[in-house]
Amino acid sequence: MKKIDEILASAYTEKDFPAAAYQTEIWAKTRPLEGLRVIEASPIFRNTMTKYRALLAAGARLTIGWREGILYDAAVMELMREAGVPVVRWDDEPFEVDLILDNAGGFSAWKPRLGFAELTRSGVEKYQNSDRPVFLADGGRIKRIETFLGTGESFYRAMAQRGYADWTGKKLVIFGSGKVGSGLIYYAKQKGAYVVSVTDPASVSEKTRERIDEIVDFRDAEKTALAVADAFAVVTATGIRGALDRGLVPEALVASPALLANMGVEDEFGSRVPASRVLGEKRSLNFFLEEPTHLKYIDATLALHSAGAVYLAQNAGKLPHGIILPPDDIEDEILRITRERGCIAGEMDFLN
Repeated sequence: MKKIDEILASAYTEKDFPAAAYQTEIWAKTRPLEGLRVIEASPIFRNTMTKYRALLAAGARLTIGWREGILYDAAVMELMREAGVPVVRWDDEPFEVDLILDNAGGFSAWKPRLGFAELTRSGVEKYQNSDRPVFLADGGRIKRIETFLGTGESFYRAMAQRGYADWTGKKLVIFGSGKVGSGLIYYAKQKGAYVVSVTDPASVSEKTRERIDEIVDFRDAEKTALAVADAFAVVTATGIRGALDRGLVPEALVASPALLANMGVEDEFGSRVPASRVLGEKRSLNFFLEEPTHLKYIDATLALHSAGAVYLAQNAGKLPHGIILPPDDIEDEILRITRERGCIAGEMDFLN
């Protein structure tokens, strides 16, 4: 724990991870996971160490889980090994374990005694028919902090790292106005950009609409092609593979002087836009950062995921199989701590 504390203190203050710090404080006294074998399979980065710290304080016999294809920080993995926390692969021979805190269903083939807590929406399909209880951290209100604010903010950090920090008066075309798209719009307007949203106009919330200079209906391929033709930058956040592969849009993107970037998991540009034309070869741009989502925006989500393990342990034998949404009282407590002890209360107002 001492080494973890030192690393976290060198990069953050407790205002950056108020929920995890609070859990560590409380769980060190109550020890709700005492003696339970827990696999923690969240993406392995420095900010995930706040989770490890809380779970160890709770008394868990912790193992870190890793799945091929998920980016991770090798230095953090090695440090945890040195601290006595083993690492297991998703394709290792399963062994007896009490709880698995999973990510995208990587460990869904395993059989934890008390169940799973799943971090992301992408794991739902693998767990829909599970014969164990599955606490879905992505199923509650808290996830909006990460997707709206955290992912949105990380795009601009990633662009600044590449030398594009000044957005004043520059035309930014954003595809999608859902959670990630709305976050991109929120920060774009703060930075003085001219914001064009290509989306379904009927789906845009009132708060988001106030921050958009121009809305283009995504079904109008001709107007979409015109919108990207003179853009400074184009970023995708639709959540749909090949969403931009319509009409003359791909050709307009390739011909445009615009910087092209993807903030979705899938290739949203489609096969007619070469990977070499898109920053990061079409991969989500924030994952090139040392910290893909800043801890202050992901802390509440990580804390809810960890709280899922405690909820499963405290309600063993009483819960149904399959997906379980986070109870309101758990979310309410984490949101209260985030507002009272954290540093993003003002930004959270955008979500209300």
